[in-house]
Amino acid sequence: MKNKIKENVKNVFKLILNFIKKYASTNILFISYILLSVLIGISVRLVTVGSSYVFTLKPLLSDLAISTLIGAFGYLFKPKYQFRYYFIWLLFATVLSIANTIYFQFFQSFLSVNLISTASMVGQVNDSLFEKMHLYQFFYLLFPFIFIIIHKKLSKKNYYFEVEKIEKGKRMFAYTIATSGMILLLMFTSLSGTEVSRITKQWNREYVVQRFGLYVYTISDLVQSMQPKLNTLFGYDESAKKFRDFYSCKWEDYEKENNKYTDIFKGKNLIFIHMESIQKFLLDLNINGQEITPNINKLASEGIYFSKFYPQISVGTSSDTEFTILTGLMPSSSGTVAVNYYDREYKSIPKYFNDLGYYTFSMHANNADYWNRKLMHNSLGYKDFYAKDRYIVPEDENDPDFVGLGLSDKSFFKQILPILEEIKNKNEPYFGTIITLSNHSPFDSLDKYEPLDLTMKYTSIDEEGNEKEEIANYLEGTSMGNYIKSAHYADSALGQLFEDLSEKGLDENTVFVLYGDHEARLAKKQFDILYNYDPQTNGIISEENENYYNLDNYQYDLLKNTPLIIWTKDKKFKKEITDVMGMYDVIPTIGNMFGFTPEYALGHDIFSSSEKIVVFPNGNVLTNKVYYSSLNENYIAFTNEVIESDYIERISKYADNILDVSNGIITHNLIKNESQKIGECIHEE
Repeated sequence: MKNKIKENVKNVFKLILNFIKKYASTNILFISYILLSVLIGISVRLVTVGSSYVFTLKPLLSDLAISTLIGAFGYLFKPKYQFRYYFIWLLFATVLSIANTIYFQFFQSFLSVNLISTASMVGQVNDSLFEKMHLYQFFYLLFPFIFIIIHKKLSKKNYYFEVEKIEKGKRMFAYTIATSGMILLLMFTSLSGTEVSRITKQWNREYVVQRFGLYVYTISDLVQSMQPKLNTLFGYDESAKKFRDFYSCKWEDYEKENNKYTDIFKGKNLIFIHMESIQKFLLDLNINGQEITPNINKLASEGIYFSKFYPQISVGTSSDTEFTILTGLMPSSSGTVAVNYYDREYKSIPKYFNDLGYYTFSMHANNADYWNRKLMHNSLGYKDFYAKDRYIVPEDENDPDFVGLGLSDKSFFKQILPILEEIKNKNEPYFGTIITLSNHSPFDSLDKYEPLDLTMKYTSIDEEGNEKEEIANYLEGTSMGNYIKSAHYADSALGQLFEDLSEKGLDENTVFVLYGDHEARLAKKQFDILYNYDPQTNGIISEENENYYNLDNYQYDLLKNTPLIIWTKDKKFKKEITDVMGMYDVIPTIGNMFGFTPEYALGHDIFSSSEKIVVFPNGNVLTNKVYYSSLNENYIAFTNEVIESDYIERISKYADNILDVSNGIITHNLIKNESQKIGECIHEE
């Protein structure tokens, strides 16, 4: 009996092996396509989000399922034409991977179909993109090249002619579709509710690619890109209910508690200065006894300085900053508000000041169409936008007044002075936003920046044991060094502006709010050069060295904060606020100081007793206690107290709710459509 069972098992295995052998011999092209397609997916994860999830099951199953699904349609072609079909898809996957790899280097995110509408912006920052390009980003081209070699070898062996005799295309198509379906079913039945939410909402694109691969992300993104067109058909009711529930309770519990800053600036003029790419670490940086940002430092020391202020930007960078600061809402999860959703109704700082009888304006030396500002600024409520056509802008890039992307900050500030004088004489009180330009990447106007000594002086010991004083020009030619020079120039221009404002009396009865709009997108290795450089070896000091600055993913993220300063000539506050703060906290904070209540802001007055919590567009959360990463579903603590799991769960759920409410407002125009329907708060028992 045992021998018979063994014989039967042996025969079954033999049948399986024969089937596999026969299948493999007559489906070489299909199998080659699948393997190469999956390898492309693995490679993308390896060079972007890292090695942690390269060979884990879910992304492998995802890549295999999508590749098999696409490959199945190849069987509807005759064998001699299948190569063209598979090659086109491999080429598409290759181009998609190259584009996403380059984009990831620049934005730490992945491409979206909605970004096609912002492609016009790329031309103005192409130097920055080229700076991020490296040869390794194009190694994906090896995969279609390998496929060509396989095809040529099969052609020489008369493979296609032989396969055509026996292949039943429609049957193979059906079997392959069924196989793909089973793999997808296996994968999706294993997903948690959180994972399903992450795929569909795409708050964290890095998470989706890491856990489910580039192909699933791309399909999800295609579905998301249709959302603006389908928003009246799908998801409106759920979003509207969340909106009504959220604001009914927020309005009931609105922290209109008075504090010492309530109405402190009521009736005064207000000017926002949007400082391009100025990060907070610059204010702490002193090289060879020289401050990098002495003028910003002076304003910070005299005013109210928020040293843990964090941008909450997505792919819209500067435009996201403008939107979030002025409305207290989050950036859109799909596309950018400035381009895709500019025609919605928003309650913003300019509109509140318009209601208070202020004249409102914005100033920027770039094209009015850049980030669709011409339309977006009107939607935000500015009465006038003084764009590039209002200034004398040199066309020659060699002109000393051409720095960075266009008109230098120094020339820009000189040219806005008479406009500001006219505004003061005719339209006081006023609120305005001045958007700087010179400190935009790629920070390459090196011959126009002021001289700055960025060397490192150190003592070396020669072979005979004698000490020798040497100089390491370690930052010269690096992205970090160029950025520091550029920021130093921008700071100098800002210092001159405040001198000129004071000379003309334009700083009287006026409050200035200065903020860095976003990080400079410098790679980790650039911070390693700045903080961990070893002049003895011209390399990086060891992690065991007591002076080593840890730059893990958490610390790298936390270095992305920017300064926020509230300054007025009339009062020296000399106060540093060390609570964490997001850009969505600006409008309620300013509202408290100037006497208006922003009904739809998602943040809080920083001086209120409300919990200090910063939600990022990718679902990460920062509080005074922890920084939680939605990508790793882990956190680092800033306190010795025990962090309970329910605390992490609570702030994570809070972040999801904030993002859902904000995206519903943007996508479905809920402030216009649903604000009249907000009722009483229903408290959970």
